[in-house]
Amino acid sequence: MGQALLRLAGEREDIAVVAAVARSTPAQRVVDGVPHFSAAELVSVPEFDVAIDFSLPQGMAPLLALCEARGCGLISGTTGLEPEQHAALDAAAARIPVLWASNFSLGVAVLDDLVRRAAAALPGWDCDIVESHHVHKKDAPSGTALTLGEAARAGGAEPRYAALRAGDIVGEHMVQFTGLGERIELAHRATSRDIFARGALHVAARLRDRPAGRYRVADLLS
Repeated sequence: MGQALLRLAGEREDIAVVAAVARSTPAQRVVDGVPHFSAAELVSVPEFDVAIDFSLPQGMAPLLALCEARGCGLISGTTGLEPEQHAALDAAAARIPVLWASNFSLGVAVLDDLVRRAAAALPGWDCDIVESHHVHKKDAPSGTALTLGEAARAGGAEPRYAALRAGDIVGEHMVQFTGLGERIELAHRATSRDIFARGALHVAARLRDRPAGRYRVADLLS
């Protein structure tokens, strides 16, 4: 994701990358004009408006503290966070704009809204969420499937889950509502992982001017 973000940010005129941070000490300090830092050097990064984080749960606390100290926004797609880490994001949202999401696809953000509306409009219908990913993905159901399940519950449905791990599937999610004699299927299929980096850059460009608060990708689509 870090490499995709750097590559795709270079295609945008509304975003300038001021630093890249990785867990270990970089072999090269400047790459294509972008300074590189290790996580231990985080406090030394130049001034920024918004940080984009796709790292590990243990990297969340120092980055969140830096964003709060500088009054900057934080966008995070780091999964596996503990409940107290989500609570820390909620607390920080009183002072800075914060966006955490399990999936940064703009299409999935729209799907989430459609699932919520369909569940509310179809009380009593069965709701099943089927997700497919590559063979190396460990968690099941996926974080996106669980997020879609939360949307279904918000609409009054009780979702059931099924997971498939096969080949090199980037990511597919299908939410099915079934009634007597009819069925509705809402689906999203990703064919490139670049969509997640593009989505993160899209919301970053829009988060920097927002007031403090907790945001969703859907809040920043336009």
